Amino acid sequence: MRVPELDRGLVTDSGVFSNDRIDPGTGVLLRVAPPPPPKGNVLDLGCGYGPIAVTLALRAPDVTVWGVDVNRRALGLLKQNAERYALANVVAATSEEVPSDLRFDAIYSNPPVRVGKEAMRSLLLGWLARLVPSGHAYLVVKRNLGADSLAEWLTGQGFPTTRLRSKQGYRVLDTENAAGGNVHDAS
Repeated sequence: MRVPELDRGLVTDSGVFSNDRIDPGTGVLLRVAPPPPPKGNVLDLGCGYGPIAVTLALRAPDVTVWGVDVNRRALGLLKQNAERYALANVVAATSEEVPSDLRFDAIYSNPPVRVGKEAMRSLLLGWLARLVPSGHAYLVVKRNLGADSLAEWLTGQGFPTTRLRSKQGYRVLDTENAAGGNVHDAS
């Protein structure tokens, strides 16, 4: 999967998601989702070694891109990749390292579906609640891994979700913080 902005490639290693290539879903998300806002804070949830975070940082140099992951090895690789592209606007962090009062103008994610439905839903609700009023999250989920049911469920949780596009068996979902506030506890 080729992403034009990543012409210098990315440093990766074993023990991180899709270490041998940019995941096809991630590639679809980067081609289909709207560009990041021109300034503010953007979240790459489950950033891995950083294909989404680095691309967003290159597309919007005045945005601070927070790459969040539970895997410290992945966060180290994200830091290396940000340095490789001379990006001072990328922050690699665990969820505990993100200030609790920080709000995001947009979220981009290829969420960790394989952690299980309940764990993923809890994770998403916590971070979606941190979107600014009318902020959007762009999620890519494979159709056969529950993209449509996730969209319906998120809408029922107060985050209206529509399908932006279907491509290569993936759905790119657009989820809005229509309530404009903290609907759920972001932990």
